[in-house]
Amino acid sequence: MSQKKAPEKPTGNHTSVEMEMADMVGKPLGGPGTQPTKPVRKKSSESMTSDPDLYYSVEDLRSEPPPGEPVSNRIRPMLGQGKHEAGALFFKDGYRRIDYVLAFPVPRRKHPVKVEHKPEDDSSAFHPEGEDQKVRRRREFEKNLIEAGLDLERDDETKDHGMCFVRLHAPWKVLSQYAEILKIKMPTKKIYELKERTGIKAKAYALWRKTIKPLQPSPQAKQVDKEPYKHISYTFSRDKEHMFHIESRETFFKPSTRSLVVHEILKRTRYSQKDYAIGITNLIAQGVYTAAYPLHEGEFEGDTDIPPNPRQMLFDEWGSYSKFVKFQPLNLIRNYFGEKIGMYFAWLGLYTKLLIPSSLVGLIVFLYGVFTMDDNVPSDEVCEAYNITMCPLCDRECKYWRLSDSCKSAKFSHLFDNEVTVFFSIFMSLWATWFLENWKRKQMELNYAWDLSGFEEEEEQPRPEYEARLVKHRIEQSDKTGQGYGSASGNAEDSGMGEEVKLPKKQTLFAVGVSSVTILTMFTVTLAAVFAVIMYRLSVASALAIYPNSGQIVSGTAVTLNLIVILILDEIYGSVAAFLTNLECPRTETEYEDKLIFKLFLLKFVNSYASIFYVAFFKGRFMGRPGQYIYAAPGLRMEECGPGGCLYELCIQLSIIMAGKQLIQNNVMEIGMPKLKKFLRECTCFGLCKERAERAEDKAGPRDTRWEEDLVLEPFSGLSPEYLEMIIQFGFVTIFVASFPLAPLLALVNNVLEIRLDARKFVQELRRPMAERAKDIGIWYNILKGITKISVIVNAFVIAITSNFIPRTVYQYMYSPDGSLHGFIDWSLSTFNVSDFEPGSEPRDNRSLGEVVQFCRYRDFRDAPWEAEPYKYNLAYWHIFAARLGFVICFQNVVIFLKDFIAWLIPDEVKEIKERQRREKRIIMEMLLEEERRMRQHYYATDHRHSNGKISQNGFLENHLASEFASAEEFDDSSIETQV
Repeated sequence: MSQKKAPEKPTGNHTSVEMEMADMVGKPLGGPGTQPTKPVRKKSSESMTSDPDLYYSVEDLRSEPPPGEPVSNRIRPMLGQGKHEAGALFFKDGYRRIDYVLAFPVPRRKHPVKVEHKPEDDSSAFHPEGEDQKVRRRREFEKNLIEAGLDLERDDETKDHGMCFVRLHAPWKVLSQYAEILKIKMPTKKIYELKERTGIKAKAYALWRKTIKPLQPSPQAKQVDKEPYKHISYTFSRDKEHMFHIESRETFFKPSTRSLVVHEILKRTRYSQKDYAIGITNLIAQGVYTAAYPLHEGEFEGDTDIPPNPRQMLFDEWGSYSKFVKFQPLNLIRNYFGEKIGMYFAWLGLYTKLLIPSSLVGLIVFLYGVFTMDDNVPSDEVCEAYNITMCPLCDRECKYWRLSDSCKSAKFSHLFDNEVTVFFSIFMSLWATWFLENWKRKQMELNYAWDLSGFEEEEEQPRPEYEARLVKHRIEQSDKTGQGYGSASGNAEDSGMGEEVKLPKKQTLFAVGVSSVTILTMFTVTLAAVFAVIMYRLSVASALAIYPNSGQIVSGTAVTLNLIVILILDEIYGSVAAFLTNLECPRTETEYEDKLIFKLFLLKFVNSYASIFYVAFFKGRFMGRPGQYIYAAPGLRMEECGPGGCLYELCIQLSIIMAGKQLIQNNVMEIGMPKLKKFLRECTCFGLCKERAERAEDKAGPRDTRWEEDLVLEPFSGLSPEYLEMIIQFGFVTIFVASFPLAPLLALVNNVLEIRLDARKFVQELRRPMAERAKDIGIWYNILKGITKISVIVNAFVIAITSNFIPRTVYQYMYSPDGSLHGFIDWSLSTFNVSDFEPGSEPRDNRSLGEVVQFCRYRDFRDAPWEAEPYKYNLAYWHIFAARLGFVICFQNVVIFLKDFIAWLIPDEVKEIKERQRREKRIIMEMLLEEERRMRQHYYATDHRHSNGKISQNGFLENHLASEFASAEEFDDSSIETQV
């Protein structure tokens, strides 16, 4: 059969701007009274199953094919591509690519009705009661999708039970239209040669590239232009289509870009006559559709595709544990998942790479503590203090104990509380600034390589949910005033003044007030959980006081219990933050994401660090002294630090929480939960599990389709959880690094594994995310800057208050007779007369050490009981207090000055990239001017229309554009005026 050309799509009297606006909101173009023709059902000649599919397209609404002509004959001349396998990534005609899939369930019917006898307009004939409204909304929504220009392929909804799928395809006209609206940059035909490095820089660069060549991904996975050549990119324009490097219209736009365009249409298409009934998100929330997602490109493993598809390359080059030492294929990630996800993994990769030097320095600090442990004077004095009797750690049940009993904890404490800890804290503060400055440079390189410069310059459109709530509010106001609302549109703009109408401040303030109160309540819950763990530790310590080594058991179980509480509250706080953000209903997607992230960070930051802040700055600070203890409850006095000191306990607390969160929450739950949800979804997808099992048994029958396999995967829930876990880890690495120098090493090991686990999760366990564009990491950068500033303050106070660095320094330079630390332990302990115990608080056994105890020692700087004012703070206490205050001030100012100096030293912009951008702008300008000169010359050669010696620009532009766009679907003269 001879192939016939697809009929042209009539444009009527509508301008291109009107068509674009109509497509954005999903309205028909034929005017208020125009009704679209009812879709025609056709059988495909390439059917995979016995059930016929329903094909919908713009042609279906406006023209009929000749009788018996298959759909593929109408499409093949337009696409110009070879036929592909049906049921994989293409319609059943084998030519139109599936860009998006909608899924919805068909409930079981008690009395199935044959389709042949079903009235055309009676959906209740085969749908159970309660489904009619969903069916009507689906049909209205799909009709509007067709009016927006999409092609639809739909499963037969008359089957008894199971899942139905609607497959969407965006034709070239829709793709080019939205590429222009969204200002997507595409490669032009212009290729220019990059300037090669010369001199010493060239040799150093060549040596560096040769060194890291084994770490690079395979050339096939890198997906970059061959150096030193590059295609110049320019914002796509239909009027300048001939300037772009279009080898094939079907492959010019990447699949990620195609899904982005379809998603823009889906989220702005109406499904009802009500003005606030907009978007696929609302339809999924109402159960009209179960899911909406783009398809993965084939299987992720196996050798079925030669060459391998992008999903296989990602799994082999990115998700393989054997490639953990190699760099990530960022260009392949960006092309498959979009720039936003690519930007996250670029940030994670740089963060992990720069953790290597900080891990090495932290390991050196730890090894210094190991090698100097035996030579440390204070810990040796503790181990030899057999004659120093310490006061009991609790009332009545606790006994007196020897200071030498804490020898092991004193030795262990020296590993982290030594002379170089201060310098490591300064180093990590400067490292954080170095990391952020390097990320700004890396971000600029990615923006240049991925053609992201300037794409957000246009004003962001309101969210469909915001528009729906705004329109609903205006309708309610109109009903109250008795005035008609008129024809409301999704664009919430006042028809009189052209100014945007916003939600009333009363609603906004109410939502913000509810959010603030709820967040404060959640803070209270977190503090209550910390207090509950403290009470558990106090009560269990009192109960087990008669047993040896009970302190380690109490501390270990308390920290484990605290970790469990943190993990549970993290899950709760995620849902609370999403609910509060939806209640506030921000206007744009950026505002929505920023508010959600800010709430998540506040709640989870407090939840993760509350117990650590307690141990660092409050434990042992408000306990009183022997004879005048402060009690948290009757019989339970406030905690004091253990024999090894508070820094020792802070190190244990930080290491367990950090390791536990990374191991359980970041790794086990990230992989285990999607697999569990996938299994549950397979068994609850309205018979899909049964259908797939039957097909699996019938080996000769058809296999599962791509959309069925992707449906049972876990939906992508956004990057906020991924960012948040890394931000919390960044806080562990920087904020409390003075107490745990091995934190960077622990983070490095986790991140190397995290990248591969995330890669497998994205490729294997998750549905393919909708590709989104982003030129930076958004509000996360500001959060990182805030954490670096907080880390300077916290580390200063940890060194000054929690560690013994300041007391040791004061003793060595002010009180030591020989300038050494000999005698420091005896100097740092105060003396207490046991006869001054409050009645009922003294130990039951005064002879537990084999002799009657008259005096015991405790950690504090107070006068002895035989002084004129016993137990009063002595002069050494005030010297130490002044030294601590001076250290905090000096530390903060010195570190902040060095941070600012490093930020100034490292330029934000890469000079080479800046020069390339200027050169490309100049080449683009020359290309446009050359195009205009060529058009003028073409006019002179073909048409000599002159007017008083002057050229009629509209004349030669019209002739030229008509010839250039002769192969296009249509040519609109109105675009000429716009270009001129």
